[in-house]
Amino acid sequence: MKVVIIGGVAGGASAAARLRRLDETAEIIIFEKSGYISYANCGLPYYIGGVIEDRHALTIQTPESFARRFRIDARVHHEVISINNSQKSVTVRNLVTGESFDEPYDKLIIATGAKPFVPDLCRIGSERIFTMRTVEDTYRLDTFIREKEPKTAVIIGGGFIGLEMAENLTHRGIRVTIVERSTQVLQPFDADIATFIHAKLRQSSVSLKLTRSVTGFRSDSDGIITDIENDSALRSDLVILALGVVPDTSLAGNAGLRLGQRGSIAVDEHMRTSEPDIYAVGDAVEIHHRVTDAQALVSLAGPANKQGRIAADNICGINTAYRGTLGSTIIKLFAMTAAITGISEKTAAALGIAYDKIVLSPLSHASYYPDASVMTMKVLWEKNTHRLLGAQIIGFDAVDKRIDVLAAAIYAGLTADELQNLDLAYAPPYASAKDPVNMAGYIIDNILANRIEQFHCEDVERLPRDGRAILLDTRTPREYAMGHADGFINIPVDDLRVRLYELDPKKPVYVMCQSGLRSYIAVCILNHSGFKAYNFSGGYRFYQTVMQDRQFSEKSFPCGMEN
Repeated sequence: MKVVIIGGVAGGASAAARLRRLDETAEIIIFEKSGYISYANCGLPYYIGGVIEDRHALTIQTPESFARRFRIDARVHHEVISINNSQKSVTVRNLVTGESFDEPYDKLIIATGAKPFVPDLCRIGSERIFTMRTVEDTYRLDTFIREKEPKTAVIIGGGFIGLEMAENLTHRGIRVTIVERSTQVLQPFDADIATFIHAKLRQSSVSLKLTRSVTGFRSDSDGIITDIENDSALRSDLVILALGVVPDTSLAGNAGLRLGQRGSIAVDEHMRTSEPDIYAVGDAVEIHHRVTDAQALVSLAGPANKQGRIAADNICGINTAYRGTLGSTIIKLFAMTAAITGISEKTAAALGIAYDKIVLSPLSHASYYPDASVMTMKVLWEKNTHRLLGAQIIGFDAVDKRIDVLAAAIYAGLTADELQNLDLAYAPPYASAKDPVNMAGYIIDNILANRIEQFHCEDVERLPRDGRAILLDTRTPREYAMGHADGFINIPVDDLRVRLYELDPKKPVYVMCQSGLRSYIAVCILNHSGFKAYNFSGGYRFYQTVMQDRQFSEKSFPCGMEN
């Protein structure tokens, strides 16, 4: 059996290695148009930042090491220019010699991945404009920084690559401005959670220009000018395009393979395309989303590697299937970590899913053990079935642990209240006896059992402030004096029982505290005392971050690089 693989990075390299482990006699050829195979795309920004110092660490395998260990013929600088279905061959161009030739196959795997989205307005041929997708892109940028010693950079796009590059350029002493046409960075996250990311970027001296569209670029002798619609132009020493990626599927389309959304390759659960002997894996394909039950594009290394393995299995007669994705992803942003799994609130609303949510602010480990830090968790579930829909977490420690537990719970089909029953490891340096994931389950169980009712950030402005309701802040007087929501009076939770006479039991009471715990206790006291009380989900810390971000968004922030 002869298997040809187009593309030698995550999905392609994974498929090749799995094929060899399953079949020692198969002839396996990889054609990769760049100069590297099996390299760590996700590690490229950290080489720019100096976190990864050895450039060889970025390449997990080389053509030579692949040949020695797996007897796989990996040919770099070879671009497949067409797929010939009827002849079961591919036409390949050697990018070094210019020679073209046909290579037959028994089975073909397309692992062409995705390519950076570069609008026509960005194609001005400037050496100061960069994309970040390949090892060559990374080395070109690193060489530019070493030789030109830039002081300023503009990043177009506030996605994962854009933010990782912002952090790592900042580590190199370069002042960064991010231009993003949306109202927030990191689109998979909800806007309220993104406010924490905005705050961290600003604290780290990264300027944000949200709701701004780039209209073009101009070169001058000392740098490059980015023109922005309805705003001042930005002059910088370099520009990085981080506008997202699009599936690289021209080969598949020209070969007549069935395509899916946004030009991606349509595959079945075995990663087989509309041609029985052609498989496709990685960022180029559309895959099943386990929460929405719809086809989706998810450009992540984890799914690509799994798909490569599954394609190899099926080529070798092992009937395995890709069970879909949750889109679980995580990003380090200076000292902060942001993670998401499943779907967001805005996605649930757009799909018409009847959902509910909680926001909580637990500590990363036991409060009495040193260096515990607060994390903000948002968990969504479907109202009728109680199935988990998604979760988002922002914090500084152990975020990865909690998002992975929640991802496993969603995959396993647990209901939201069943989170309280998970038997999770505990020791003071690592967690609390009531882990944050368990705490989410406890809160949800109270809501489902109607023991407590909530109100949310978006409800605060609509609360009656004409005397028809009581708005109650149960923090200490000192906390209250440092800042509180408009119209809220202060009665500390520990004083509440002896001061109930100050409140009218005929009026609803909306209760807030710093994190949601003291207000929950206050709600219990009030409800047992004849009041109708509601607990604020997330606490004042959450509310304050959202409100401060709103105030920032209403102002104009000079980045120090205006023309």
